[in-house]
Amino acid sequence: MDGVQPPPLRSLDDFLLSSARFAVPDVRDLDRWNNRIINNLLYYQSNYFLSGVLLLLLVGYFQPLQLFVGATVVTLLFLGFVWAAENQAPIRRFRRNHPTVAVLAILLCSYLFISVLGGVAVFLFGIAFPILMVLVHASMRLRSLKNKLENKLESIGLKRTPMGLLLEALGQEQEAGS
Repeated sequence: MDGVQPPPLRSLDDFLLSSARFAVPDVRDLDRWNNRIINNLLYYQSNYFLSGVLLLLLVGYFQPLQLFVGATVVTLLFLGFVWAAENQAPIRRFRRNHPTVAVLAILLCSYLFISVLGGVAVFLFGIAFPILMVLVHASMRLRSLKNKLENKLESIGLKRTPMGLLLEALGQEQEAGS
């Protein structure tokens, strides 16, 4: 993470308002559309992060308990799946040796999950809606000359940003800045 610097927030005028140019992407040219998304993700990453945090806080303001319960349930489910994947043999032995307890545990977990399903839905909406908004903006925002220059600096390694590292980890680095 040495040398990684977050890019500045882009002005609201550049991000959304009068100087921003938007167009529906050509869905027949997937490479060009992908290139537009990646470059906009790199250029507006600070704006996207701030927008996502604000939308999550907005959901948390209107449904704080549901958001907390949903986050807790999703985290526990994730940790449970990781734990189960690591301990497959002991779980299989327990199910074979104590089938009634295993079925009751499954029923209890199912009941608890269904009872907090509203909270899970609120949490997933709080996470998925900002991601959807970022992808829509990145898909439709046309690139400016400044955007192209910043992305070229990122792609040749003169600047390192958190989104650049994430895209690199996802195998998208060769297209960034094209």
